[in-house]
Amino acid sequence: MDWNTLLASRGARMKASEIRELLKLLDQPDIISFAGGIPDPTLFPAQAFAETFASVMAGPLANSALQYSVSEGYLPLREWLAARMAALGVPCGAENILITSGSQQALDYLGKLLLSPGDTAMVGWPTYLGALGAFNAYEPRYERLDPLDNRPAGELVDAAAPGAVKFAYLTPDFANPTGETLPLAQRHALLDRAEAMGIAVIEDSAYQALRYDGEAVPPILALDVARSGGIENTRTIYCGSFSKTLAPGLRVGWVCAAKPVIQRLVLMKQAADLHSATLNQIVTHQVAEKLFDRHVAGLHATYSARRDALLAALAREMPEGVSWTRPEGGMFIWLTLPEAMDGAALLARAIATEKVAFVPGGAFFADGSNRNTLRLSFSCASPSQIDEGMARLGRVMRSRLEK
Repeated sequence: MDWNTLLASRGARMKASEIRELLKLLDQPDIISFAGGIPDPTLFPAQAFAETFASVMAGPLANSALQYSVSEGYLPLREWLAARMAALGVPCGAENILITSGSQQALDYLGKLLLSPGDTAMVGWPTYLGALGAFNAYEPRYERLDPLDNRPAGELVDAAAPGAVKFAYLTPDFANPTGETLPLAQRHALLDRAEAMGIAVIEDSAYQALRYDGEAVPPILALDVARSGGIENTRTIYCGSFSKTLAPGLRVGWVCAAKPVIQRLVLMKQAADLHSATLNQIVTHQVAEKLFDRHVAGLHATYSARRDALLAALAREMPEGVSWTRPEGGMFIWLTLPEAMDGAALLARAIATEKVAFVPGGAFFADGSNRNTLRLSFSCASPSQIDEGMARLGRVMRSRLEK
């Protein structure tokens, strides 16, 4: 049977994630890995989850926790999230929240909701690889998103493109992969541009809670609410997640948006998986109520120390011609290498000779360009591993530059 003859056209655009493949390296004990953008499992509130799962299954919610539920998600969790969004400057109700199986599912649903084949998605350059993977299935074109581009709206994209421009997608806080945060002025400029073009804004805020220093910047949705007078008048769709704060394995994320958007997404949820796991939602809600802020404060202390260790090691070990970002939060630092150096070739050499791993940067560009870049994640490496890993990476780079 040749299954290729039966595949839909979008199947050709679906490729293996370089990051998911690199995560397999974590099983090799001799590899120092800066590849996976994942939280440190030793920091999960495992005891709180164990106690809460046991309590739920022994209590009055046991039957409903194992039963089918509403597609919108567990109401107390949505109410808790609505209160959190209000604290961020987004007054809303539970009806403005949809629970998803991680924010990755939200991106898939939004691609399905907004993109027809040939439509244009404006994305960062670079941007989150998982977003490209989610959107690719719906056969879009990609254009570079630059909030400060002052050209007329009609000149920002290829005039010959067959479809419409539908949305701008970005991670405004501690972006994956660069670690950078979009300044307030550029957030306003993005909303100006989106209004001029009549498009939506997808705000991927998976890392929003992981700010270690610097001044907090309001979410784009909060700015949109202030401009438009209320969430029902906004064009911004906010995607959040507990994966980087509490635990990714439970797959609990959410979308916050105007009700017409949520109602459409609910229909997709009904057709796709009916609802996210009820038990996971109930337990996530109870754990979040008990310890969310206290737990996140602990993450800040650990991750900020690792970020500082990586910045110091980069300054000490990187050869001339290499530059990097200096994030105020999140999990990532982005390196730009000399133009002649290819990140993918460097990775192969680094693994073979020094047993150190990272993610080549070309995968984060919709056109595969800018191959002289790479992403380092500091979330799972101890300071001693960071020091040793950067010494190894520096040796590999110097050996490549000497050739």
